[in-house]
Amino acid sequence: MPLFYNKVQRVNPRDPKGARKWYPILKSVGQVDEHEVAKLVSDETTLTPKEAEMAVYQLEKVMERLLLDGHTVQLGELGSFSLTITGEACRGEKEVTPDKIKKVNLRFRAGKGIKAALAEAKFRPAEDLLSKKKWPAKSQAQEVSKSCS
Repeated sequence: MPLFYNKVQRVNPRDPKGARKWYPILKSVGQVDEHEVAKLVSDETTLTPKEAEMAVYQLEKVMERLLLDGHTVQLGELGSFSLTITGEACRGEKEVTPDKIKKVNLRFRAGKGIKAALAEAKFRPAEDLLSKKKWPAKSQAQEVSKSCS
């Protein structure tokens, strides 16, 4: 299935007085929760839906612990997760203290597998969702997973 996009007119932030231009913006077709992910995993493996759900839950717990212990978590060809921080600038080194840290950010860096899948993405205008236009029945993810097998 293709990715859908909307067309949005915006001002260029570098030139606020300039002409508004049209940009493509990705449109989500819905959110999938961990239960649905687990069901899909169970469909692709020998795990039962409950076993897959427990695996997804445990992965979440383990990743949280590892990230908060300062590790980068590499998940194969999917990519890696790490934490970064946003802090307040200080004049002197001694002024840099934990209270100057304003935010902890989660960073995801896509691995080769997902980069290759994203490079093959197909796009359709979001208005096609409302029309009767046809698109392939298989999702792009299904096609990529079969080509990686």
